[in-house]
Amino acid sequence: MPNSKKPAAAPRPRSRKLVEDMLQERQQMLVLLWELSKLDLQHPDEQTREMLEDFQEILVDYIAAAHFGLYQRVAEGNERRQAVLDVAREIYPRIAASTDLAVEFTEKYDATAERRDTAALASDLSRLAEELTTRIDLEDRLILALVGGDFPLPRSPATPA
Repeated sequence: MPNSKKPAAAPRPRSRKLVEDMLQERQQMLVLLWELSKLDLQHPDEQTREMLEDFQEILVDYIAAAHFGLYQRVAEGNERRQAVLDVAREIYPRIAASTDLAVEFTEKYDATAERRDTAALASDLSRLAEELTTRIDLEDRLILALVGGDFPLPRSPATPA
């Protein structure tokens, strides 16, 4: 008698797709953040200003992807799994703080501002990077609660090979 069992589909394929999209945005943001950190931010030239604009765009995309990919389901009351709700409640205040800091950063260094004061750019970028590092750790906890512990999370850039 032939085996009529179909291979099991990956659990929560829609959640996985949202998470994968958000992780792609996150990776692009981290690459630009790394590249920016290597430039002279005290005296930004045209290349640095363009990279800063690119970083801000992808930062906003990443924050939006995280919101719509991770938090919206919980915020709308559509999540029933208690483990996911518990993690979301625990981490959300810190996630919200990092979102606020990202918004402040993008507003402060908006290219359309009449005169961008870049004197504090290096320290502001460093502060944002620290907050994003914490955010990523918290998001990873929520991702694992949402899609399962077998989900292949990317390694942190600080993780040794």
